[in-house]
Amino acid sequence: MLMLVLVAATMGLCPLVRAQPLCRARTVRTGKVFNVVQEVDGDVLYFPSMTPRVIKHPCRKNVAVYLGRQIFFTTDDFESSLLPLTIPTSMQVGVPTVTSAHFIGPSLLLVVNWKVYIYNFEDASWEVPVGIRHPVSHISGDHCCYVGNTFCVHMSFSIFAYLHGEPVSQAHIYKSTTGGRRFKKYTYIGQADLVGSLGGIFHFYGLSQIGLLIIDRQKGTFKYSHHPLNRSLGLAFDYNETLDVLIIPGHRGLLILWSDRSLLYSHNSGQLVDSIPVKRGEQILYRSISQANITIHTIAFNENELAVLTKEDRLYYGSLRLLSSSIIKFADQPIWSPGAAMMFLNPGMLEILTPLPDPASQAFDFRKCLLNIQELLMDPQLQVGKCKIEYLDGNFLEKMYTIDMHSKLEFSAALITRLGTSPIPLVMVSNPHSLGLQASMSENGNTLDGTILYQLEIYLKQQQHWGRTDPNFTSSLRRATISTLTVDIANKEMSCVDIKPLSTLISVGCDLEKKIVVQNKISACSKGVLDPMALQDNHTYIIEKEFYDLSFQGRKSTEDLVVYYPYNQLGCPRLVYYDTPWRPVVELWKQGHFQEVIQAEYVLREVSGVFTYSYSLTAKEARCVSQPQNWTTIIQETEGPFWDRENYVSCHDSENSAPLRWPEVQYQILGGRTQNSIIFDQRNGIYIFFLSIVDPYYSYCHLQTTFSIYVHGAYPLLILPPGLTIVMLVASILLSVWLAYMVPKVLHTEKGHRIQRFGARLCWRCKRLCLAKIPQAGTGGDRKPPGKRLTPWEASADL
Repeated sequence: MLMLVLVAATMGLCPLVRAQPLCRARTVRTGKVFNVVQEVDGDVLYFPSMTPRVIKHPCRKNVAVYLGRQIFFTTDDFESSLLPLTIPTSMQVGVPTVTSAHFIGPSLLLVVNWKVYIYNFEDASWEVPVGIRHPVSHISGDHCCYVGNTFCVHMSFSIFAYLHGEPVSQAHIYKSTTGGRRFKKYTYIGQADLVGSLGGIFHFYGLSQIGLLIIDRQKGTFKYSHHPLNRSLGLAFDYNETLDVLIIPGHRGLLILWSDRSLLYSHNSGQLVDSIPVKRGEQILYRSISQANITIHTIAFNENELAVLTKEDRLYYGSLRLLSSSIIKFADQPIWSPGAAMMFLNPGMLEILTPLPDPASQAFDFRKCLLNIQELLMDPQLQVGKCKIEYLDGNFLEKMYTIDMHSKLEFSAALITRLGTSPIPLVMVSNPHSLGLQASMSENGNTLDGTILYQLEIYLKQQQHWGRTDPNFTSSLRRATISTLTVDIANKEMSCVDIKPLSTLISVGCDLEKKIVVQNKISACSKGVLDPMALQDNHTYIIEKEFYDLSFQGRKSTEDLVVYYPYNQLGCPRLVYYDTPWRPVVELWKQGHFQEVIQAEYVLREVSGVFTYSYSLTAKEARCVSQPQNWTTIIQETEGPFWDRENYVSCHDSENSAPLRWPEVQYQILGGRTQNSIIFDQRNGIYIFFLSIVDPYYSYCHLQTTFSIYVHGAYPLLILPPGLTIVMLVASILLSVWLAYMVPKVLHTEKGHRIQRFGARLCWRCKRLCLAKIPQAGTGGDRKPPGKRLTPWEASADL
């Protein structure tokens, strides 16, 4: 009898357990209880798709937009009643049908009736971008939320606008790098030769590629923009209906492609695309959604989770893993409605959102149903294993890192597993063509309960510098790239909701903390050549018209140039002797610390166009195998004096096709493999030089600086030709020698005595004339009595 009671009780408890609701609904009516009157102003936007969705701002918490029969914008996760979003009637959009939405900073970009509009939600203003001249239907872009990183801002502000389904060879694609305010026509490399229709164009930053989705014969393939992936297409996958492509946040290369009958997943930016299976425990129930015979109503996702709500009142949940992904089905309950959409509030916290019209107000209420995923996964019927990971953390989170040329990074992570379990750590980079890694794991002690603490050491540097990959596998070393480092556990259970993968963004590119400085050990001020006080007092100097050319062509100008010396920026000029070959000593500094003396190739340009200097080597003496670049060719090619690592081509590179036609031309590149130097003409004065590192394999940065020198020690230029001056000097010396010999000899002759007497009388008369003009002020010491005539001998004696 007792056994029957226990059985009956057990059977009675089962329906009760299964009847536990997935969530408890509540209705948001904030604002209406205070009798606040709200009215719609403008044309009401609407989303024509039968699958409503919520798009959350990737960087600003609580900011989101609901796309459905009405569109709602919120800054508090829909915790207040809202009016439908409207566009001003003055913009004359007609029937305001929205086909795409995208967040950028404080703006929401919407495609309304084939045109792009910008809604700034901080000041509730609308703006129409410029540059788009053809109909578009979609906007695509990715986000980067690292605060204060300029490259991160550039990533977020770069977007594409395009028309879905247009023939790809003739598709009008527009690109913006200004957050959608200004677009320019974009042509994909080799686009005219592609066959099929356009399914989308995307920035895959984690792979450093621009991906083009091509649809042809009910097959979809991704084509990529740069080496080495541009040599082939990704593997084809079924494309039977229009798929919405979602880029999962985090730049790890995770994509979701879905429609009401398809759910596909890629872990490597579209190179491999496969269906997401439905599992129960480790058992695969269905290989795809289509086999499960369900219709997707809406989906929600974050960096690591995916939720699917179907029209059959079924809710599926899965974790997005780097190697594979799958979903499981929660208990069937009546949670679906035509206006229902979902969003993740936090990891493991999913909310089902449904707008509710109010007959008494134009503002909509919201029914919200919150699901605790961690609690739901504890249902034994789901057969989800208990999480074996207790702790996973690293020292590289919440920051974007940089690897410049010949640099490396070292990271560490700590891992604790449940007692008696063995972890399988997984360390991956999203762009192995550019970034290489080496990882090792070791035991690093025990916790109080005896579990082992594992330490994971990770070393990162450019793939090309490991020396372990084929050059055809790696991407171009000259091109800056992006990759994401992710640390996870390969055999991690779905129940590890709170144990998120460790991920950070690595920029293989310019280290903005680097700068170059020209050494200034001997300055013109320290040697007393120039006065620093005078230089600071708005000092100006004059460049003679025959010594400068503002067009940098070496031609004489028509008038002198007055130049202001910016002492605050340049300090005191370095002192250089004109007659000694000279080149600056360029130093690399990082975060205020000296790193090294730069030996890479660089170029100089006098900013005022002074051309009174030359180079010590010619192209032949520099051993060029092709014609070297110079400032004249650079100005002609770039329409300005812009010579840097982007347009520099070494004359020592065998791939340079320019033949060496003029071997005697000056070689204008300093540093590198040559000892090329600057030789100054015979002119003293201040020179202000712009210096640019042009070696593309030294740094991804455009390392540039401006400095000044003072050239001294040059004598004034001779008026007569040097040859004539030498002849006259030699003749003067010979004449002096001849006179020194002949004058004493002539003075001993009678003729010489007459010359002496004539000279004495001439001197006496000159002296007498001078004495007559001087007022008599006394007797004077040796003065003769007035009126007395001096004899020639007396006059000679006085002289």
